[in-house]
Amino acid sequence: MSANAPAVDGEGGAVTGRPLAGIRLLELTQGAMAAIARYFAELGADVIRLEPAKGAADRREGMMAASPFSDAASIPFHAANLGKRSAPDTCFDTLVADADILVMPHGARDAEALRKAYPRLVILSVSDFGDTPGFAHWKGSGPVFHALSGELSRSGLPGRAPLLPPGDLAVECAIVQAVYVTMVACWQALQTGRGDHVDFSILDGAVQALDPGYGVGGSAAAGVRPSALPRGRPNAAHLYPILPCKDGFVRFCVMAPRQWQGLLRWMGEPAEFADPSFNAITTRYGSPDLVPAMARFLAGMTRLEVEAGAQQHGVPAAALLDLDEALQSPQMTARSPFKPVEIAPGLAAPFPDGVMEIDGCRMGIRSPAPSLPDRSTVWHESPPMPRGNAAPQRPLNGIKVLDFGVIVVGSEAGRMLADQGADVIKVESSTYPDGLRQTAGPEPVSASYASGNRNKKSIAINIRDPRGKALLLDLVRQSDVILSNFKGGTLESLGLDHAALKHINPRIIVTDSSAYGPTGPWARRMGYGPLVRASAGLTMQWRYPHEETSFSDAITIYPDHVAGRIVAIGVLALLIRRRRTGRGGRVSVSQAEVMLCHLGKQIAARALGLAGATITNADEHSQVYPCAGDDDWCVVTIRGDADRQAISRVTGDVPLNQWLAHRPASEAMQKLQEAGVAAGAMLRISELPDFAYFKARGFFRSTRHPHIAEAVIMENAPARFAMMPDPADGPAPLLGEHTEELLRERLGISDDELADLLAQEVVEQHAGG
Repeated sequence: MSANAPAVDGEGGAVTGRPLAGIRLLELTQGAMAAIARYFAELGADVIRLEPAKGAADRREGMMAASPFSDAASIPFHAANLGKRSAPDTCFDTLVADADILVMPHGARDAEALRKAYPRLVILSVSDFGDTPGFAHWKGSGPVFHALSGELSRSGLPGRAPLLPPGDLAVECAIVQAVYVTMVACWQALQTGRGDHVDFSILDGAVQALDPGYGVGGSAAAGVRPSALPRGRPNAAHLYPILPCKDGFVRFCVMAPRQWQGLLRWMGEPAEFADPSFNAITTRYGSPDLVPAMARFLAGMTRLEVEAGAQQHGVPAAALLDLDEALQSPQMTARSPFKPVEIAPGLAAPFPDGVMEIDGCRMGIRSPAPSLPDRSTVWHESPPMPRGNAAPQRPLNGIKVLDFGVIVVGSEAGRMLADQGADVIKVESSTYPDGLRQTAGPEPVSASYASGNRNKKSIAINIRDPRGKALLLDLVRQSDVILSNFKGGTLESLGLDHAALKHINPRIIVTDSSAYGPTGPWARRMGYGPLVRASAGLTMQWRYPHEETSFSDAITIYPDHVAGRIVAIGVLALLIRRRRTGRGGRVSVSQAEVMLCHLGKQIAARALGLAGATITNADEHSQVYPCAGDDDWCVVTIRGDADRQAISRVTGDVPLNQWLAHRPASEAMQKLQEAGVAAGAMLRISELPDFAYFKARGFFRSTRHPHIAEAVIMENAPARFAMMPDPADGPAPLLGEHTEELLRERLGISDDELADLLAQEVVEQHAGG
């Protein structure tokens, strides 16, 4: 099949089987950010890439398969451009007239003129630092974004130099944020007939979607935010301990009292840990004896034996696998998240086959990356996309969501929808509360919980009671979306699986985000982010070179935030499809597969190397340098001779490392950026709100919560929109705070019925105060 031929679904059906069929996206971006449009292609949009007639430079940049395959395009090019078609850039004026979305580098075209000429067009302008006064000309890189986002300051071991995370996580997460904000603007344009211009900064996206320091944190942190961490790398190994066993390492995430009781029984109930105080996570963290006792208990077991015992006793644990082991694991073998793509005659490499499933089908690779531009490329004929002329308002105003989500992924998916105007009801109970509700202090709500659950309401229902379940089903009949991120089988055990809910409400959109996906031998495993990182091969990479036990990802929360955004993207895609078809659907996201997708270029290169190809890489190098001051560091990325010459002009005859050692990181960063070199001072979370760039962007907001004594700093808008206001500022709810209000308004429950439901503990109501 020609790379520019009409695309065909991976499931063998026509392209119209995917939810974004009928959406037309025109692309001018190159390099890593071209993957923004790839996500749209996977979801069914018709994507045409514009480039010079002889091909754009990114076809030859980055990792390359050398002779005898020297004519093959680069691995990053294929990874970013699967499923697209290509046309010469001289066709811009012809194609833009019928496009729904334009993705372009900042300043590539006059965005204001385009908005006037094509009022329904959504324009995403992409650059490293956005159209930000004083920073628009700055250059970024993945390592520089790690430094300026606060991620680098938390990566590594106490007393050691900061450790750059493996892969290209900052950029990959920023790509997902860009897809999300473009999807929001596209949905709004379909509703109102009016497009928008989105100024997207890659640094913003990295801060928001990787591990936001002022976002929602994991339950192990008990609400303590990263901004409160001491200077230097945090001592966090006790949070999710990694212990040696007979043939490697295993990681534990023992969070809830029932999980601790399972571990205690498994260990034979040793007397020294029998005190009930060990039910508290803080007691376990503070014990100098517990981890050594666990290590002695595990010493004679293999990784598989540890996992089997943990599963039997309800203890969250996972073996640390290297990348090859992860790809060959029973779960990945069963689910096949990668698909071979021919990148040159006789040469194929595996690439991620999508990051979500819709209605049980992978939204993955539709066709190879495009060959050289074809002047005859035109838009596919497709059914007309229904368009409205509603008055502008919050994009998801009127969309009703039941949110069963817990911890980070669950919080983020619901917040992304609530921030855009959806009516999001958090469904919970005091018997099964969200783990994020635990706090280290006396306040009933932590800053972390407030950030992750703003703009939501809470209803507390015992859905194991027949009357409670009946109330819930009445809410389902009125709803548009249901969010969940339990381990596989949980909703089915409650009779709330997609098939049952669809029978009640054919328009319902149901999401499930789990550690390993809805099918396969690990589908019912409990998995927190640290366990997913262990079993997906990332933890084994997140180490200092040649130091086997220097695991350094304990404080990191990944892929939770980005997975929550992928869930929200799936919801928006199905809302768009529902406008055309009237039917709902199901979105499934595997956090392990999201992570492996982000390592896709590395996986493709490894496979090609094993197949006998020689892989060469571009002349790019990043390093973390010590600077003057206490734990002061600067990241510098050098891309070729032009950067080396620019550095020489700045430093004179002094070697770069010596020049940096005598200057504060912020000063060094400024001078190098002025010379056109990508550089970033390592910022701590507490320093982000005062950094001039974030101030200029209006990136953070300070807000008051009625149950938190001090003001809370949190993320403001997901991007800078020309037409869309910032999210509302509704406080995160107490458990059951809106139960009475919602039962009266939504279901018409009488005073007597409500009193009886409360008395029988079918529902709970906590005063908002």
